[in-house]
Formats: sequence, structure tokens, C-alpha cells
Amino acid sequence: MIELEKVTKYYLTKLGKKYVLRDVTFTIPEGRDVAILGPNGAGKSTLLRLLGGIDFPNKGEIRSNKRISWPLALASGFQGSMTGRENVEFVCRVYGNKRIAKTCDFVKDFSEIGDYFELPIKTYSSGMKSRLAFALSMAFDFELYLIDEITSVGDASFRKKCAESMAEKRKNANVVMVSHDMSTLRKQCDMSIVLQNKQLYLFDNVEDGIQQYQS
Repeated sequence: MIELEKVTKYYLTKLGKKYVLRDVTFTIPEGRDVAILGPNGAGKSTLLRLLGGIDFPNKGEIRSNKRISWPLALASGFQGSMTGRENVEFVCRVYGNKRIAKTCDFVKDFSEIGDYFELPIKTYSSGMKSRLAFALSMAFDFELYLIDEITSVGDASFRKKCAESMAEKRKNANVVMVSHDMSTLRKQCDMSIVLQNKQLYLFDNVEDGIQQYQS
């Protein structure tokens, strides 16, 4: 379960504050696979970052009793001057993973970036960063995975590998997913949340949320 209590999130722009959420109190139930829907620019990716602890509300609190992933394939959290290996080692220490060497081997092999694993992240292409980020996510066992358009990562064979790995993880975990592909959301999720007018609206099935979003 994830609880948002009086959460407000905004960004400062030249035109003033741009709000994503405004005084939102909301509960995301556990044991469900949740689709996040909303118009472009509404803040769906920001909401995922808030849930994953990558970003923080300006006001209010977000609580959970679950082990939640960072948004899968999110590469913005890497330190550019550190190598891929050094970034993986750092994340292992933060999350209390003591099998650092094995985790590095897994991430290097899964990401398929070869010797770039030993080079600074700033030398990577955006695709390589996403591969590394997804591989790192798969090296940990979370109870809830945050997925933001994960089907865009890599070529067809790599996407197939990602899908198979994610399917294995989901045997013991749930997902919160953002996607512009309604068929993917219908297939992968069993309930939905619509982000609209800086508020969150819960629907007990995906189809009702899609209808609200498309209306």
C-alpha cells in the first residue's frame, strides 16, 4: 500500500509554479497492477518518481510498507563522471546489497554494453544508459516495480529479454505502469489511476480509467 497525505508537487518556471499535484490525499491499494493515465504534460512520470523516492513533494508525505523500485530504465540518477560499475556498486551499497561483485556481473551481462561498463556514464548513449538502468533494476527484488514506457528500451531482442525478465519478477511483485499504449495497459494492469487537474482518480478496473482519460 502507498499512501499520499496532502501531497503537493510543483516546479518553478518562468511563468510561475507548474503544479503536478495539489493537496492530494490518496491510497494506492496493494496487490494490484496499476495503470497511470493522464494527458501529456500532466506529470505521470513525475508521479512515478515521487512514488519511487527519486523526487520529493513540496508539501505533504508519501508512505509505503513496500519495497518500491525506482522507475525502470530511468537513467537520470546516474553519476556521469563515475563508470557503470561504480554506479552499480554505489546503488548496491545504498540498498544494502552485499553481493556487489555478482550484481555487477549480472548488470554488465544483461545490459549488453560490453567494455563501456568500465567507462564513465557520460560517454554512454541514451540507449546504453537505459539498458544499464533496466539491468540494474532487474538485479534487485522489489515488491512493486515502477514502469515508464519500458517497451522503448533497446532493440527488439533486448525488449524481448526485458519483457521475459519482468514477467519473472511479476510472479512475486506488482507494477505501477505509465504507457501511451492502451493495449499494453489493458494486458498488464487490473486497475487504473487518472492524473487530471492536479488530482488523482482511482478506478477499480482499467477500462473505466481509459474511458475517463479518453473523454
